[in-house]
Amino acid sequence: MSESVDRRPDEKQRGPVILRRERRNEPTTTDQRLLDSRGPSDWVHTDPWRVMRIQAEFVEGFGMLAEVPRAVTVFGSARTKRDHPEYEQGRALGAALAEAGFAVITGGGPGAMEAANRGCSEAGGLSVGLGIELPFEQGLNDWVDLGINFRYFFARKTMFVKYSQAFVCLPGGFGTLDELFEALTLVQTKKVTKFPVVLLGSQYWGGLYEWIAGTLLESGKIGEKDLALLHLTDDVDDACKIVQEAWRAWEEAH
Repeated sequence: MSESVDRRPDEKQRGPVILRRERRNEPTTTDQRLLDSRGPSDWVHTDPWRVMRIQAEFVEGFGMLAEVPRAVTVFGSARTKRDHPEYEQGRALGAALAEAGFAVITGGGPGAMEAANRGCSEAGGLSVGLGIELPFEQGLNDWVDLGINFRYFFARKTMFVKYSQAFVCLPGGFGTLDELFEALTLVQTKKVTKFPVVLLGSQYWGGLYEWIAGTLLESGKIGEKDLALLHLTDDVDDACKIVQEAWRAWEEAH
């Protein structure tokens, strides 16, 4: 299997559709057209069709992932280089989760996502990628065994949560932070249960964790139980142990 995830310069992915050569030159993405309220209002009349497209994304996602075994979603930066220690840590995490009997789900892109998919695939686990249409994204990485591309972030986010037993966050940017805090909100409000959220890398995440503990908790914006939802570690084995303990607790409760 090739390690390269470089995409053809004349290729663009739009949901499950591939556009090449002159067909790829679209000024906006599907999500942007949905959320942008500026300009002529005639787009309003197309919303019923958008609803059908959104429904199709949920149907496709549910159908593809329904038989995925217990799984862990791993988030992290698409910009992580292959020669960076964070890439090797992601690869080790993917392998450890696979060896513990978990499938690994990522956003399907390069960087930290590729690392986790690669480690899982190399260890014989099920490597899943849930891609998203972006103006600068580049399709699913080569280490995804089971993949699907989404147009809408909210449909994709539902799949991440519905088919995972835990989230592990490698160092990442806005996308990783978005998923991190959405997961914490869902657990805090008991929309999902027995769902650990692990931050892997104290040098990267330590400042954020300290701010949550020292500002949010100290000012009464969250409680002690809320802080306990978040686990900070540098050790891949420790991250896997947290995931496994939560899984066993869930099994005992069901």
